[in-house]
Amino acid sequence: MGPGWRAPSAALVAGSVAIFAGLRRVALALPRPAAVRSRPGRAWRWLNLLVSFAHSVLAGLWALFSLWHAPELLSNIQDGYSVSGHLLVCFSSGYFIHDTLDIIFNHQSRSSWEYLVHHAMAISAFVSLIITGRFLVAAVLLLLVEVSNIFLTIRMLLKMSNVPSPVLYEANKYVNLVMYFAFRLAPQAYLTWYFLRYVEVQGQGAFLTANLLLLDAMILMYFSRLLRSDFFPSLQKGSAGRDVDGEKFLID
Repeated sequence: MGPGWRAPSAALVAGSVAIFAGLRRVALALPRPAAVRSRPGRAWRWLNLLVSFAHSVLAGLWALFSLWHAPELLSNIQDGYSVSGHLLVCFSSGYFIHDTLDIIFNHQSRSSWEYLVHHAMAISAFVSLIITGRFLVAAVLLLLVEVSNIFLTIRMLLKMSNVPSPVLYEANKYVNLVMYFAFRLAPQAYLTWYFLRYVEVQGQGAFLTANLLLLDAMILMYFSRLLRSDFFPSLQKGSAGRDVDGEKFLID
């Protein structure tokens, strides 16, 4: 197998969509915290976060394994290739498609438009990688963000469930910050530098560079929101009486 095996890749993406649909059904059967059960508006969000958490654990560890198993890929970001990386991109593409459909079919588009924008960028970029077989390593590097998302999702789940132990939230708050720098900001900054310096600004290269720059802006905006919420709450404006249902953090 190699770059360009399009029909099998499409089947893998479709299979991934089915896997996450199955995971959502499993999540439906799991017990929910009282704070979630008492707030109907939180039910969908809770299930959505559980599925997101599953993707973050699987994809984050998979991305780490792919780069650890074949570190030579980092020397060829444009044309490097591995079957593991290809399968990972198909797997995550399926998740983003599933989550997009979940948002739309459950009438959450208006409140979750940020996620839809992010998912549209991810799906279009990943499809271009699957078709051309180029920049696969860049996608694996970007998917390191899922390691950070493990702790970001835990943060949101803790807030929604109103866990009575502030120590657990405080500990995760600092781990989340470290992981945000290590697995979200650092890979994103490196790839942005690489694309601006080495990638041709035409065709697929121009499309992916534009995607990266837009993602840079989104990540910095949400990072500032995260800092204000967890470390500088006095700087938040208009947040009085606002609960977790109204907070929008990009977690995929």
